[in-house]
This record gives sequence, structure tokens and C-alpha cells, in this order.
Amino acid sequence: MWSLYHARLHRRLKEEQWLPQHARILIAVSGGQDSVCLAKLLRDLQPHWHWHLAIVHCNHRWRPDSTANAHFVEGLAQQWQLPYKLVTALEPPATEAAARTWRYQAFREVACTLDCSHVVTGHTQSDRAETVLLNLLRGASVTGIATLQPVRPLGEVQLVRPLLDLSRTDTAAVCQQQQLPIWQDTTNLDCRYRRNRLRRDVIPYLREHFNAKVETALAQTAELLAADRAYFAAEVARVAPEVIRTAPPALDRDRLRQLPLALQRRLIHHFLQAHLPGTPAFTVVEAVRHLLNAGNGSQTSTLRGGYCLRVHGQWLQLTAMPPQPQSAPADSAL
Repeated sequence: MWSLYHARLHRRLKEEQWLPQHARILIAVSGGQDSVCLAKLLRDLQPHWHWHLAIVHCNHRWRPDSTANAHFVEGLAQQWQLPYKLVTALEPPATEAAARTWRYQAFREVACTLDCSHVVTGHTQSDRAETVLLNLLRGASVTGIATLQPVRPLGEVQLVRPLLDLSRTDTAAVCQQQQLPIWQDTTNLDCRYRRNRLRRDVIPYLREHFNAKVETALAQTAELLAADRAYFAAEVARVAPEVIRTAPPALDRDRLRQLPLALQRRLIHHFLQAHLPGTPAFTVVEAVRHLLNAGNGSQTSTLRGGYCLRVHGQWLQLTAMPPQPQSAPADSAL
């Protein structure tokens, strides 16, 4: 049954060309309302776009009913006459982050096996809003806040999130209108997970007391920041050869001082991320920036990897810190 939601997605895909005609598309289906809604909408649009569709389900082995969950998704694939691939974890992932990494690796491998050019997931505007809030609360940069973009590379294929214009309320409406069966994941009710607390407690509170369309507002913020991020990424790539020396690694203080503050920070971040382990914190970037006007010989505290940045004339040079002498052990009591 064609609905307003079919029309919205069809129009959006025509505007953006995320999933071109005749594309081979792998749909990630967990069994929950968002992914089932996505699979149904794409299955119904298939005659208009001539796609080749397949379904993949990842069994993390976290729950006693995970095998039954996989059989449920397999039944949907059979009902819709779509190829189905199940990937089961050898060992249950230890954390949500580890599960996400494993899941996307599985999507990529299955897509390559089935010769699919695109992987699609059922992330919604609600997921995007929650991610913005989570990353904002942990102090993420613009790059971290502007996550869950509609399209990004996933190895050799494209990862596409076509439902970012729809809320979780919208996907529930589709499932109800189309009379779609849904697998109820009990872990979504477990408030030990931060995202669940945000979803069940924080977002409803913000919606009631601050902004009835808080999810839309947060998602729009992510979209605006994504455009800014893309612009500054291009600027960093353009300016970096003028500012960064590779051997030995160093930053040109004179050139950096001439640049806007926002670009200074991004170039310093880019330099540190290229040469040191991990993602540099805001405080580290600021410590480096304060050396732009410091005297010769000034330096940062020890950075990750046992380095510091030290002022050598016009250069901020990456230098290995000498090992700290260890104090002698105390004499043993007799």
C-alpha cells in the first residue's frame, strides 16, 4: 500500500540520487521497527528503481532470544522474496562500540560477497538527535557532533541512511499502517545503556519542557555542522602544505598566526592526529595554540607517545621527550 512515507522517500531519493537505478543494495535489518520500515519501503519502491535488494542480519549473541530474532528476520526476507544473509559473532562483542565495529565490518564483507554497491541502515532523525546529544555531552568536536550523515564510504561500498528525514514516530506509523510484524528487543528498555536513558528520559523531558520538535532541531544542527565540517576539511587540505613541515614534523607559527582561529585549531588538530596516537583533546589543541606567541624554547607538557611541541624560532617542532629518571626504590625493612 503506497503511503505518504513512500512518496517522501521516493522524492528524497530522486533529489539526492543516494541509491541510483539498478543499484545492488544490502539492507541491514535488526527486526526492530526502523529497519523493518526501511526494508518495506525499499521493497515497495523497487519496481520504480529496478534495484537488486538483499537483507543482512547480525546476531551479536547478546540475548537468549537472538537466534529466534535471526529466524524472524529470515522469515521477513522469505516473505518479501529477498536474498538473506546471517552473520553470527564468534564471541559476543564486549561493548557497544565493539559491536558497532564488528557489525559494519560484517556489512562490508557481505556486500562485497553479494556484489552490492550500497549498504543501507534504518537510522532515523531520532537516532541522529540522540547521537548529537550524546557526543555533545561528552565534549566532542564539531566532527563528532556532526555524525550520522546520510552517506559515507564503507570500504569499497557506500553506506546510506535514507530515513534521516523520518522520526521514530514516523517509522512506527509506517509499521502500523502496513501491518508489519516487529521484533521487540528487550535491551532497548535497559536504562543501563546511556542511549536508552536519553531516549526514554531526557528527550521526552526536553520535548515537553523546551522544544516540542527537539529531535528535528538537533538533527538540523547536525546537518549544519556537517556542511561546516566539509568546508573546513577542504580548507585544511588546501592550507596544510603551507603550514605543516613533514621532516622533521613541525608547524609554521608565523603562517598559523595569520589564519582565523577556527582554521588554526583545525590545522593543529590535523597535525597532532597525524603524528600522535589517539584523538587530541581540546585542551591539548589549545595548549599548542598558546605557543604561537610564546618565546623560543617554550614547550607543551608531554603529549601522547612521549612527545612535546617546542618553539624553535618560527617553528613548533615535534620533539621526543627524554625519559624521566625513576626514583630509587626504598630500602627494604630489615
